[in-house]
Amino acid sequence: MATIVLGAQWGDEGKGKIVDVLSDGIQLCCRAQGGHNAGHTIVKNGKTFDVHILPSGVLSEGCVNLIGSGCVVYVPGLFKEIATIENHGIDLTNRVLVSDRCHVDLDLHSKVDGLEEVELGNAKVGTTGKGIGPTYSTKAARSGIRMSEIFDKKRFDDKLRHLAQGYKKRYGDLLQYDPEEEIARFDEYRPKLETYVVDQVPLIESAVAGNVRMLVEGANALMLDIDNGTYPFVTSSNTGLGGIFTGLHLNPRKIQETIGVVKAYTTRVGSGPFPSEQINSIGDTLQEVGHEFGVTTGRRRRCGWLDLVVVKFSNSINWYDAINLTKLDILDDFDEIKVATAYEHKGNVLTSFPADLGVLEELTVKYETLPGWKANTAGVKKWEELPVNARKYVEFIEKFVGVRIKYIGTGPARESMIIR
Repeated sequence: MATIVLGAQWGDEGKGKIVDVLSDGIQLCCRAQGGHNAGHTIVKNGKTFDVHILPSGVLSEGCVNLIGSGCVVYVPGLFKEIATIENHGIDLTNRVLVSDRCHVDLDLHSKVDGLEEVELGNAKVGTTGKGIGPTYSTKAARSGIRMSEIFDKKRFDDKLRHLAQGYKKRYGDLLQYDPEEEIARFDEYRPKLETYVVDQVPLIESAVAGNVRMLVEGANALMLDIDNGTYPFVTSSNTGLGGIFTGLHLNPRKIQETIGVVKAYTTRVGSGPFPSEQINSIGDTLQEVGHEFGVTTGRRRRCGWLDLVVVKFSNSINWYDAINLTKLDILDDFDEIKVATAYEHKGNVLTSFPADLGVLEELTVKYETLPGWKANTAGVKKWEELPVNARKYVEFIEKFVGVRIKYIGTGPARESMIIR
């Protein structure tokens, strides 16, 4: 049976921590989509680990970690992450697997990513610049390169040269890239990569048949989903529940629990709509106290009040069985806390999160104001030990969204967690 963990907002909710907590006793931890644009921070035994393409289960002894078919893989980044984890004394021998159907994120894609953002000017998406969008674009255009093709040198070399030629026609001298240099690097990667690449279909089939305990870690979050997010200010994959099944070939009847991860306030990196954003001292305080900087890019995150319209919309698509509310302690010093509960547009209350960017620019956010608790909740491990107003805040969210909050994060350490 599988447990699925998904981001319910715009990412950076703290998925890595709950995955780490749940990974005890898990035999297979999987990523289904995205690339090294995702960033998960985990604090374990007093040490801080940042992972980007590797599943967070790498920190759990004996857990095998699969990068599934829906992912795009930057090979040198993969090797660097493995080396970093192993340098901390964690043995990853036979514990990291990569689907042979993953697409390869090339240095060429990263170069193109930057050029595409320049082309967009003021309308730029605010990507991480990691080549994720261009890699998914070549995948959809059927000109991309799969992991399996790396091991056929002639096919790989020919396809890479053809890709580079096409981009060169579009960008001319703006594209400073030599395909032969990247081909030479892959000649070095090839023998080392062979030990990691597998056919995931029989692997997953065997795991399901053997009742292997599986944990699936979503990357990014629902509001960055290519279909359901704030398009075009989104990532290039399906970050919701649907992407799990297409990226892992998982049996949907073998799901034990789907957990939505919700930060106790809202953050977003990059451009795009953010209705509850606070461009004021409140936003500055959330950013500073919450240490809101992107794990992958180091960019300052935009901050605002918790938006329950977003969370409820996310639940309508991902159908959560439970919620993990994170970073509750960041709200400890507020006298009062606002929560977005409705959007109005031209006098009408909207029934859901709108797709139209024009409507998002014009709408008015309606807030409920709740009393703060003005007490230290950092490290609290029991529900009964939370201040009354903190418990009321949690219960307000539960009632509005209609999903039980089973896990409550009260600090960065894995031990700082209330389980109800």
